[in-house]
Amino acid sequence: MVAFSPTAFAEFLAANDDTDIVMLNLLRFDPNGGRERHLEYLKMAEPILARFGAKILFRGDGLPILTDGMAQMWDAVLLVEDSEYQIAFQVGKSALVDIVLQPLKKSDDLT
Repeated sequence: MVAFSPTAFAEFLAANDDTDIVMLNLLRFDPNGGRERHLEYLKMAEPILARFGAKILFRGDGLPILTDGMAQMWDAVLLVEDSEYQIAFQVGKSALVDIVLQPLKKSDDLT
């Protein structure tokens, strides 16, 4: 089941930070038509995202994992720019069996 962490989501929304957000979406589709529903969701979501000033920066299919350990392969990845993305996300979560949403802030260094 796809669900937000209420605490993490509330803290994310309450943050007093107007920095642009890029949302990393790691997606695992429902094997019963999830990929097809996700493509339908993308057609619906792009104009919604545009109304909020958000856009899909990148979308692509997952390839086999190159590292050992507990890593799991994801079916697809999306990078969406804007913190208002969560509104449009509600449209597409029925296509998924698992997702990781990781907000990212731009950084000029990795220190």
